[in-house]
Amino acid sequence: MSERDDFLAWVKTALYQAELALHNGDSAPRRALWSRNEPVSVLGAWRNAHGQQELDELFTGLAKSFSDCTSYAFELLAYDVAGGMAYTAGLEHTSASVNGEPRTYTLRATQVYRREDGEWRVAHRHGDTVNEDL
Repeated sequence: MSERDDFLAWVKTALYQAELALHNGDSAPRRALWSRNEPVSVLGAWRNAHGQQELDELFTGLAKSFSDCTSYAFELLAYDVAGGMAYTAGLEHTSASVNGEPRTYTLRATQVYRREDGEWRVAHRHGDTVNEDL
């Protein structure tokens, strides 16, 4: 497998499973895939975070608000790997309860990754709404 193939396999398995878990109220798998090295940042559809403490608070808050995910799909539009860095850009299609209310929405999501100790870690995320269903 090529470096790009290995990265794409990770996106489609570990990263996908972490996002699915978050939308079912469990932030631990997502947090495990994020870098513990600075800088880390989120420019989110609901809230921004910069640094480890804000990231932990954000992920904990998101997990508390999400439950009962009935559908999560990541429509990958573009990705690349360049040495120890990579990115993905795509659409996240989600149906889950948000604060107890069933919702269906799509986010545009771009993420930046860096390889740390041989493992891919998320360093930055930007997400915004495609529609006003949130």
